[in-house]
Amino acid sequence: MNRLHDPLDAVAIARALGGGAALEVRVVDACTSTNALLLAESGHAPMLLASELQTAGRGRRGRRWLSPRGAGLTFSLRMRLACGLRQSTGLPLAVGVAAARALRALGASDVALKWPNDLMARGAKLGGVLIETRPAAGGTRAVIGIGLNCRAQPRAAARLRRPVIALEQLLAPLPARNLIAARLARALLETLAHFEARGLEAVRDDWDALHADAGRRLRVRLADGRQVTGVAAGLAADGALRLLTRSGPRSIPGAQVRSARAA
Repeated sequence: MNRLHDPLDAVAIARALGGGAALEVRVVDACTSTNALLLAESGHAPMLLASELQTAGRGRRGRRWLSPRGAGLTFSLRMRLACGLRQSTGLPLAVGVAAARALRALGASDVALKWPNDLMARGAKLGGVLIETRPAAGGTRAVIGIGLNCRAQPRAAARLRRPVIALEQLLAPLPARNLIAARLARALLETLAHFEARGLEAVRDDWDALHADAGRRLRVRLADGRQVTGVAAGLAADGALRLLTRSGPRSIPGAQVRSARAA
């Protein structure tokens, strides 16, 4: 099959998911944002919505997610978690671990995580995650958006002003996008079941092992614009990034990693 003409197909994704996955699968040709569509619906049943093109795709911190038709994989998974919003603070870390595990199982052994859950490989960005939650009766309604670069785009790095990489540069031959979507979805379902039962401890060790910047000196930008520098030292108890700064250990619950270098 010519992977440049590798259309997303709901039946193929459901077939690749295999039995036992109680997950409805939908594919649309284009939409504003798969996250936005699932959030706008009133249902709570587990659903995977994939789109060939998103006209208003979003990443973390309000950034746009750009992916030409057929070059990437963008989908959202909606599910209900038994834990409340306060107990789901480690959810981004669990999702990152699930996605990285799935891609490494496909053979992309260089996949790592940039805190909290950017998918990285060889120092470049491979994919991103956007999680949006709402309170629901007895738990949390979560919509998890995944954006993955599948085929290399020559001008992407210049346009985005940062190094980027595609899955085809890590895997040869590139698997069908329907298979990739199914493997990612199954890993998410399995990992989140463990997260519901054990919280952050279910993925802490794996996250530490997958952290691309472990032991490196990071410069992070806080929400108020201030910058903090320190050596990455794993996760705090609540999932915040733990830095060893000149003034001592510090937990950074929400920030943007601006740079990383050897300590």
